[in-house]
Amino acid sequence: MAIKTWHTLGGIAFISTLTVLLQIPSFTWAHSATLSLIAGVAALVCMAVSCILASRWRIVEALYGGLDRIYETHKWLGIWALLLATFHFVFKAKMGQWELAPIMELSNYWTRMLRQLSLVALGFIVILALNRNIPYQVWRWWHKLSGPLFIIVILHWLSFESPITLESPAGIWLALTCTLGVVAALYKLLLYQFLAPGGTYKIVAVTQAHGSVQLELTPIGKGFPFQAGQFGFLSIQEKGLREPHPFSIASSYNENGNIRFVIRTLGDYTKALHDQAKVGMVADVKAPHGRFKRIDSAQKEVWIGAGVGITPFISWLKDRDTGHFERVSLVYCFEPSRAFPTLERIQELSTQAAVHLVPNPSGSDALENTLAQAVQSTRPDQVHISFCGPKGLLKHVKSLMEKYAIPADNIHYELFEFR
Repeated sequence: MAIKTWHTLGGIAFISTLTVLLQIPSFTWAHSATLSLIAGVAALVCMAVSCILASRWRIVEALYGGLDRIYETHKWLGIWALLLATFHFVFKAKMGQWELAPIMELSNYWTRMLRQLSLVALGFIVILALNRNIPYQVWRWWHKLSGPLFIIVILHWLSFESPITLESPAGIWLALTCTLGVVAALYKLLLYQFLAPGGTYKIVAVTQAHGSVQLELTPIGKGFPFQAGQFGFLSIQEKGLREPHPFSIASSYNENGNIRFVIRTLGDYTKALHDQAKVGMVADVKAPHGRFKRIDSAQKEVWIGAGVGITPFISWLKDRDTGHFERVSLVYCFEPSRAFPTLERIQELSTQAAVHLVPNPSGSDALENTLAQAVQSTRPDQVHISFCGPKGLLKHVKSLMEKYAIPADNIHYELFEFR
Protein backbone atom coordinates (compact mmCIF):
# COMPACT_ATOMS: atom_id res chain seq x y z
CA MET A 1 0.00 0.00 0.00
CA ALA A 2 1.37 3.42 -0.97
CA ILE A 3 2.30 5.99 1.66
CA LYS A 4 -0.25 8.82 1.80
CA THR A 5 0.12 12.45 2.84
CA TRP A 6 -1.57 11.91 6.20
CA HIS A 7 0.70 8.93 6.89
CA THR A 8 3.73 11.17 6.44
CA LEU A 9 2.40 14.08 8.50
CA GLY A 10 1.08 11.77 11.21
CA GLY A 11 4.36 9.86 11.41
CA ILE A 12 6.39 13.06 11.69
CA ALA A 13 4.10 14.41 14.41
CA PHE A 14 4.16 11.15 16.40
CA ILE A 15 7.93 10.55 16.29
CA SER A 16 8.76 14.22 16.92
CA THR A 17 6.44 14.32 19.95
CA LEU A 18 7.70 11.02 21.36
CA THR A 19 11.40 11.85 21.00
CA VAL A 20 11.01 15.30 22.58
CA LEU A 21 8.99 13.98 25.54
CA LEU A 22 11.68 11.35 26.21
CA GLN A 23 14.24 14.14 26.56
CA ILE A 24 12.50 16.41 29.10
CA PRO A 25 11.04 15.89 32.62
CA SER A 26 7.47 14.58 32.56
CA PHE A 27 6.19 17.37 34.84
CA THR A 28 6.97 19.89 32.06
CA TRP A 29 5.08 18.03 29.30
CA ALA A 30 1.92 20.15 29.58
CA HIS A 31 3.75 23.48 29.27
CA SER A 32 3.52 25.70 26.17
CA ALA A 33 7.32 25.58 25.90
CA THR A 34 7.09 21.82 25.32
CA LEU A 35 4.53 22.29 22.56
CA SER A 36 6.79 24.94 21.02
CA LEU A 37 9.79 22.62 21.13
CA ILE A 38 7.78 19.78 19.55
CA ALA A 39 6.50 22.16 16.87
CA GLY A 40 10.05 23.31 16.09
CA VAL A 41 11.31 19.73 15.75
CA ALA A 42 8.35 18.70 13.59
CA ALA A 43 8.74 21.79 11.35
CA LEU A 44 12.41 21.02 10.68
CA VAL A 45 11.63 17.36 9.96
CA CYS A 46 8.84 18.44 7.57
CA MET A 47 11.40 20.51 5.65
CA ALA A 48 13.90 17.64 5.59
CA VAL A 49 11.32 15.12 4.35
CA SER A 50 10.14 17.66 1.79
CA CYS A 51 13.68 17.80 0.37
CA ILE A 52 13.81 14.00 0.26
CA LEU A 53 10.52 13.85 -1.65
CA ALA A 54 11.73 16.48 -4.15
CA SER A 55 14.79 14.38 -5.05
CA ARG A 56 12.80 12.17 -7.49
CA TRP A 57 14.62 9.11 -6.19
CA ARG A 58 13.02 5.96 -7.59
CA ILE A 59 12.70 4.28 -4.21
CA VAL A 60 10.76 7.27 -2.85
CA GLU A 61 8.45 7.32 -5.88
CA ALA A 62 7.76 3.62 -5.41
CA LEU A 63 6.91 4.10 -1.72
CA TYR A 64 4.40 6.87 -2.48
CA GLY A 65 2.88 5.28 -5.56
CA GLY A 66 3.90 7.95 -8.06
CA LEU A 67 5.63 11.28 -8.47
CA ASP A 68 2.28 13.09 -8.53
CA ARG A 69 1.43 11.85 -5.02
CA ILE A 70 4.91 12.80 -3.86
CA TYR A 71 4.44 16.41 -4.91
CA GLU A 72 1.04 16.57 -3.24
CA THR A 73 2.68 15.46 0.03
CA HIS A 74 5.60 17.83 -0.64
CA LYS A 75 3.18 20.76 -0.83
CA TRP A 76 1.42 19.90 2.44
CA LEU A 77 4.72 19.37 4.22
CA GLY A 78 5.69 22.93 3.33
CA ILE A 79 2.38 24.33 4.57
CA TRP A 80 2.58 22.47 7.88
CA ALA A 81 6.23 23.36 8.32
CA LEU A 82 5.31 27.04 8.12
CA LEU A 83 2.39 26.66 10.55
CA LEU A 84 4.46 24.70 13.06
CA ALA A 85 7.43 27.06 12.74
CA THR A 86 5.18 30.08 13.35
CA PHE A 87 3.87 28.50 16.56
CA HIS A 88 7.46 27.65 17.56
CA PHE A 89 8.61 31.24 17.14
CA VAL A 90 5.58 32.80 18.85
CA PHE A 91 5.91 30.65 21.99
CA LYS A 92 9.29 30.42 23.69
CA ALA A 93 10.76 26.89 23.65
CA LYS A 94 12.69 27.31 26.93
CA MET A 95 12.08 26.47 30.59
CA GLY A 96 14.16 26.89 33.71
CA GLN A 97 13.65 23.23 34.60
CA TRP A 98 15.39 22.10 31.41
CA GLU A 99 19.12 21.70 30.90
CA LEU A 100 19.77 24.06 28.00
CA ALA A 101 22.83 24.20 25.77
CA PRO A 102 23.49 24.80 22.07
CA ILE A 103 24.97 22.01 19.98
CA MET A 104 27.10 24.52 18.10
CA GLU A 105 28.41 27.70 19.77
CA LEU A 106 27.78 30.97 17.91
CA SER A 107 27.69 34.58 19.04
CA ASN A 108 24.39 35.96 20.32
CA TYR A 109 24.16 38.16 17.21
CA TRP A 110 24.36 35.25 14.77
CA THR A 111 22.11 33.06 16.93
CA ARG A 112 19.36 35.71 16.84
CA MET A 113 19.99 36.38 13.15
CA LEU A 114 19.58 32.70 12.25
CA ARG A 115 16.42 32.52 14.35
CA GLN A 116 14.81 35.36 12.41
CA LEU A 117 16.12 34.28 9.02
CA SER A 118 14.86 30.71 9.45
CA LEU A 119 11.22 31.81 9.79
CA VAL A 120 11.55 34.31 6.94
CA ALA A 121 13.20 31.64 4.79
CA LEU A 122 10.48 29.07 5.42
CA GLY A 123 7.71 31.59 4.82
CA PHE A 124 9.38 32.68 1.58
CA ILE A 125 9.61 29.07 0.33
CA VAL A 126 5.95 28.25 1.03
CA ILE A 127 4.49 31.51 -0.30
CA LEU A 128 6.61 31.19 -3.42
CA ALA A 129 5.43 27.62 -3.98
CA LEU A 130 1.72 28.38 -3.50
CA ASN A 131 1.51 31.65 -5.45
CA ARG A 132 0.21 30.65 -8.88
CA ASN A 133 0.58 34.21 -10.18
CA ILE A 134 4.35 33.83 -10.30
CA PRO A 135 5.42 32.70 -13.81
CA TYR A 136 6.81 29.18 -13.83
CA GLN A 137 10.21 30.22 -15.19
CA VAL A 138 10.61 32.70 -12.31
CA TRP A 139 9.21 30.30 -9.71
CA ARG A 140 11.54 27.50 -10.79
CA TRP A 141 14.74 29.46 -10.25
CA TRP A 142 13.63 31.02 -6.97
CA HIS A 143 12.51 27.61 -5.72
CA LYS A 144 16.11 26.40 -6.06
CA LEU A 145 16.85 28.55 -3.01
CA SER A 146 14.91 26.07 -0.89
CA GLY A 147 18.07 24.01 -0.37
CA PRO A 148 20.26 26.87 0.95
CA LEU A 149 17.36 28.19 3.05
CA PHE A 150 16.95 24.72 4.57
CA ILE A 151 20.59 24.95 5.72
CA ILE A 152 19.76 28.20 7.54
CA VAL A 153 17.00 26.47 9.50
CA ILE A 154 19.37 23.61 10.41
CA LEU A 155 21.92 26.13 11.70
CA HIS A 156 19.20 27.71 13.84
CA TRP A 157 18.54 24.33 15.47
CA LEU A 158 22.24 23.68 16.07
CA SER A 159 23.03 27.13 17.49
CA PHE A 160 19.99 27.71 19.71
CA GLU A 161 19.90 26.69 23.37
CA SER A 162 17.59 23.69 23.88
CA PRO A 163 17.40 20.45 25.89
CA ILE A 164 18.01 18.45 22.70
CA THR A 165 21.49 16.97 22.34
CA LEU A 166 22.84 15.03 19.37
CA GLU A 167 22.86 11.86 21.48
CA SER A 168 19.22 12.27 22.57
CA PRO A 169 16.31 10.55 20.75
CA ALA A 170 15.15 13.89 19.30
CA GLY A 171 18.73 14.78 18.31
CA ILE A 172 19.20 11.47 16.50
CA TRP A 173 15.79 11.90 14.79
CA LEU A 174 16.72 15.41 13.61
CA ALA A 175 20.27 14.47 12.61
CA LEU A 176 19.07 11.51 10.55
CA THR A 177 16.29 13.34 8.69
CA CYS A 178 18.30 16.54 8.16
CA THR A 179 21.30 14.62 6.82
CA LEU A 180 19.09 12.77 4.32
CA GLY A 181 17.39 16.07 3.46
CA VAL A 182 20.72 17.80 2.75
CA VAL A 183 21.94 14.86 0.66
CA ALA A 184 18.68 14.91 -1.31
CA ALA A 185 18.85 18.68 -1.85
CA LEU A 186 22.46 18.47 -3.06
CA TYR A 187 21.57 15.61 -5.39
CA LYS A 188 18.62 17.50 -6.90
CA LEU A 189 20.53 20.78 -7.28
CA LEU A 190 23.91 19.45 -8.46
CA LEU A 191 23.73 15.82 -9.61
CA TYR A 192 20.20 15.15 -10.88
CA GLN A 193 20.93 16.51 -14.36
CA PHE A 194 23.77 14.00 -14.80
CA LEU A 195 22.52 10.94 -12.89
CA ALA A 196 18.73 10.91 -13.40
CA PRO A 197 17.35 8.21 -15.72
CA GLY A 198 16.30 9.34 -19.17
CA GLY A 199 17.99 10.16 -22.43
CA THR A 200 18.84 12.68 -25.13
CA TYR A 201 16.51 12.81 -28.12
CA LYS A 202 16.06 14.59 -31.44
CA ILE A 203 12.71 15.82 -32.74
CA VAL A 204 11.88 13.98 -35.97
CA ALA A 205 8.25 15.09 -36.49
CA VAL A 206 6.09 18.04 -35.42
CA THR A 207 2.31 18.13 -35.96
CA GLN A 208 0.28 21.21 -35.00
CA ALA A 209 -3.51 21.48 -34.89
CA HIS A 210 -6.24 23.16 -32.83
CA GLY A 211 -3.92 24.71 -30.27
CA SER A 212 -1.99 21.49 -29.68
CA VAL A 213 1.28 20.05 -30.86
CA GLN A 214 2.43 16.45 -31.26
CA LEU A 215 6.16 15.79 -31.05
CA GLU A 216 7.88 12.59 -32.11
CA LEU A 217 11.42 12.13 -30.85
CA THR A 218 14.09 9.55 -31.60
CA PRO A 219 16.91 8.71 -29.19
CA ILE A 220 20.43 9.96 -29.77
CA GLY A 221 22.35 6.92 -28.63
CA LYS A 222 20.45 4.84 -26.12
CA GLY A 223 16.91 5.71 -25.13
CA PHE A 224 15.07 4.44 -22.08
CA PRO A 225 12.41 1.77 -21.59
CA PHE A 226 9.01 2.85 -20.29
CA GLN A 227 5.55 1.48 -19.66
CA ALA A 228 2.37 2.65 -21.33
CA GLY A 229 0.81 5.51 -19.37
CA GLN A 230 4.01 6.93 -17.88
CA PHE A 231 5.27 10.50 -18.28
CA GLY A 232 8.57 12.32 -18.59
CA PHE A 233 10.08 15.76 -18.03
CA LEU A 234 10.75 17.28 -21.45
CA SER A 235 13.36 20.01 -21.95
CA ILE A 236 14.16 21.32 -25.46
CA GLN A 237 17.75 22.55 -25.75
CA GLU A 238 16.81 25.89 -27.29
CA LYS A 239 16.49 29.36 -25.80
CA GLY A 240 13.13 29.77 -24.08
CA LEU A 241 12.37 26.02 -24.16
CA ARG A 242 14.90 24.66 -21.65
CA GLU A 243 12.56 24.53 -18.64
CA PRO A 244 11.66 20.88 -17.93
CA HIS A 245 7.90 20.23 -17.91
CA PRO A 246 6.03 16.95 -17.29
CA PHE A 247 4.06 15.46 -20.20
CA SER A 248 2.41 12.06 -20.67
CA ILE A 249 4.08 9.79 -23.22
CA ALA A 250 1.66 9.13 -26.08
CA SER A 251 3.27 5.97 -27.42
CA SER A 252 4.18 2.47 -26.35
CA TYR A 253 7.75 1.30 -25.98
CA ASN A 254 9.22 -0.31 -29.11
CA GLU A 255 12.58 -1.36 -30.47
CA ASN A 256 13.46 1.93 -32.19
CA GLY A 257 12.94 3.77 -28.90
CA ASN A 258 10.89 6.63 -30.39
CA ILE A 259 8.54 8.48 -28.08
CA ARG A 260 5.66 10.88 -28.71
CA PHE A 261 4.12 13.70 -26.69
CA VAL A 262 0.75 15.36 -27.35
CA ILE A 263 0.78 18.81 -25.73
CA ARG A 264 -2.05 21.35 -25.39
CA THR A 265 -1.09 25.06 -25.31
CA LEU A 266 -2.30 25.94 -21.81
CA GLY A 267 0.47 28.29 -20.67
CA ASP A 268 3.47 30.36 -21.72
CA TYR A 269 5.82 27.40 -22.05
CA THR A 270 3.45 25.15 -23.98
CA LYS A 271 2.56 28.03 -26.31
CA ALA A 272 6.25 28.63 -26.98
CA LEU A 273 6.68 24.91 -27.58
CA HIS A 274 3.77 24.93 -30.03
CA ASP A 275 5.17 27.93 -31.93
CA GLN A 276 8.90 27.16 -31.87
CA ALA A 277 9.40 23.38 -31.86
CA LYS A 278 11.10 22.27 -35.07
CA VAL A 279 12.41 19.03 -36.56
CA GLY A 280 16.07 18.57 -35.66
CA MET A 281 15.94 20.20 -32.24
CA VAL A 282 17.59 18.27 -29.42
CA ALA A 283 15.76 17.52 -26.19
CA ASP A 284 16.51 15.98 -22.81
CA VAL A 285 13.83 13.68 -21.41
CA LYS A 286 14.04 12.68 -17.74
CA ALA A 287 11.84 9.62 -17.40
CA PRO A 288 10.04 7.39 -16.91
CA HIS A 289 7.84 8.48 -14.03
CA GLY A 290 4.31 7.65 -12.96
CA ARG A 291 2.26 4.71 -11.73
CA PHE A 292 -0.78 5.19 -14.00
CA LYS A 293 -1.38 1.55 -14.88
CA ARG A 294 -4.27 -0.64 -15.90
CA ILE A 295 -6.02 -2.62 -13.17
CA ASP A 296 -5.31 -6.30 -13.79
CA SER A 297 -8.13 -7.51 -11.55
CA ALA A 298 -10.89 -5.40 -13.16
CA GLN A 299 -13.77 -7.18 -14.87
CA LYS A 300 -14.82 -3.94 -16.55
CA GLU A 301 -12.59 -0.95 -17.36
CA VAL A 302 -13.82 2.51 -18.29
CA TRP A 303 -11.13 4.84 -19.56
CA ILE A 304 -12.05 8.54 -19.55
CA GLY A 305 -9.77 10.93 -21.42
CA ALA A 306 -10.68 14.60 -21.81
CA GLY A 307 -8.93 16.71 -24.43
CA VAL A 308 -5.17 16.20 -24.19
CA GLY A 309 -5.96 13.84 -21.29
CA ILE A 310 -6.49 11.19 -23.96
CA THR A 311 -2.68 10.94 -24.20
CA PRO A 312 -1.98 8.09 -21.72
CA PHE A 313 -4.86 6.09 -23.23
CA ILE A 314 -3.29 6.39 -26.68
CA SER A 315 -0.25 4.75 -25.13
CA TRP A 316 -2.45 2.03 -23.62
CA LEU A 317 -4.19 1.40 -26.94
CA LYS A 318 -0.80 0.77 -28.56
CA ASP A 319 0.33 -1.56 -25.80
CA ARG A 320 -0.50 -5.05 -27.06
CA ASP A 321 1.27 -6.89 -24.22
CA THR A 322 -1.37 -6.24 -21.55
CA GLY A 323 -4.33 -7.20 -23.75
CA HIS A 324 -7.84 -7.80 -22.34
CA PHE A 325 -9.21 -4.96 -24.48
CA GLU A 326 -12.59 -6.67 -24.67
CA ARG A 327 -13.40 -5.42 -21.17
CA VAL A 328 -12.57 -1.78 -21.99
CA SER A 329 -14.80 1.17 -22.91
CA LEU A 330 -12.88 4.33 -23.86
CA VAL A 331 -14.79 7.59 -23.38
CA TYR A 332 -13.21 10.43 -25.36
CA CYS A 333 -14.43 13.82 -24.09
CA PHE A 334 -13.67 16.61 -26.55
CA GLU A 335 -14.68 19.93 -28.06
CA PRO A 336 -15.68 19.15 -31.67
CA SER A 337 -14.12 22.35 -33.00
CA ARG A 338 -10.65 21.73 -31.49
CA ALA A 339 -10.29 18.01 -30.88
CA PHE A 340 -6.66 16.89 -31.14
CA PRO A 341 -5.98 14.08 -31.68
CA THR A 342 -9.00 13.93 -33.93
CA LEU A 343 -11.92 11.65 -33.21
CA GLU A 344 -11.12 9.77 -36.41
CA ARG A 345 -7.57 9.07 -35.18
CA ILE A 346 -8.79 7.80 -31.81
CA GLN A 347 -11.40 5.66 -33.59
CA GLU A 348 -8.67 4.18 -35.78
CA LEU A 349 -6.51 3.28 -32.77
CA SER A 350 -9.50 1.88 -30.89
CA THR A 351 -10.51 -0.30 -33.84
CA GLN A 352 -6.98 -1.68 -34.13
CA ALA A 353 -7.03 -2.62 -30.43
CA ALA A 354 -10.65 -3.86 -30.53
CA VAL A 355 -11.60 -1.34 -27.82
CA HIS A 356 -15.15 0.04 -27.62
CA LEU A 357 -14.88 3.81 -28.23
CA VAL A 358 -17.54 6.16 -26.84
CA PRO A 359 -17.33 9.67 -28.33
CA ASN A 360 -18.43 12.26 -25.76
CA PRO A 361 -18.53 15.73 -27.35
CA SER A 362 -19.36 18.68 -25.13
CA GLY A 363 -22.95 18.51 -23.90
CA SER A 364 -23.29 14.79 -24.51
CA ASP A 365 -24.66 12.27 -21.99
CA ALA A 366 -22.48 9.47 -23.40
CA LEU A 367 -20.22 9.41 -20.35
CA GLU A 368 -23.06 8.86 -17.89
CA ASN A 369 -24.70 6.32 -20.20
CA THR A 370 -21.46 4.35 -20.38
CA LEU A 371 -21.21 4.12 -16.59
CA ALA A 372 -24.88 3.16 -16.33
CA GLN A 373 -24.41 0.36 -18.86
CA ALA A 374 -21.22 -0.80 -17.12
CA VAL A 375 -22.98 -1.43 -13.80
CA GLN A 376 -25.83 -3.23 -15.58
CA SER A 377 -23.48 -5.81 -17.09
CA THR A 378 -20.94 -5.97 -14.22
CA ARG A 379 -21.16 -5.61 -10.46
CA PRO A 380 -20.40 -1.99 -9.50
CA ASP A 381 -17.46 -3.03 -7.29
CA GLN A 382 -15.85 -4.68 -10.34
CA VAL A 383 -16.02 -1.53 -12.50
CA HIS A 384 -12.72 0.36 -12.47
CA ILE A 385 -12.35 3.84 -13.93
CA SER A 386 -9.09 5.32 -15.21
CA PHE A 387 -9.30 9.09 -15.64
CA CYS A 388 -7.14 11.83 -17.15
CA GLY A 389 -8.66 15.29 -17.52
CA PRO A 390 -9.55 18.56 -15.76
CA LYS A 391 -10.64 18.83 -12.12
CA GLY A 392 -14.19 19.86 -13.00
CA LEU A 393 -14.78 16.71 -15.02
CA LEU A 394 -13.14 14.59 -12.31
CA LYS A 395 -15.63 15.95 -9.79
CA HIS A 396 -18.48 15.10 -12.18
CA VAL A 397 -17.18 11.56 -12.69
CA LYS A 398 -16.96 11.02 -8.91
CA SER A 399 -20.56 12.16 -8.53
CA LEU A 400 -21.65 9.69 -11.23
CA MET A 401 -19.75 6.92 -9.46
CA GLU A 402 -21.68 7.67 -6.28
CA LYS A 403 -24.93 7.69 -8.24
CA TYR A 404 -24.25 4.24 -9.70
CA ALA A 405 -22.74 2.77 -6.49
CA ILE A 406 -19.24 2.38 -7.91
CA PRO A 407 -16.79 2.42 -4.95
CA ALA A 408 -14.80 5.65 -4.60
CA ASP A 409 -11.54 3.67 -4.52
CA ASN A 410 -12.24 2.33 -8.01
CA ILE A 411 -11.11 5.49 -9.80
CA HIS A 412 -7.46 5.91 -10.74
CA TYR A 413 -5.85 9.15 -11.85
CA GLU A 414 -2.68 11.20 -11.54
CA LEU A 415 -2.23 14.71 -10.13
CA PHE A 416 -0.29 16.90 -12.53
CA GLU A 417 -0.07 20.04 -10.36
CA PHE A 418 3.60 19.98 -9.42
CA ARG A 419 3.71 23.38 -7.71
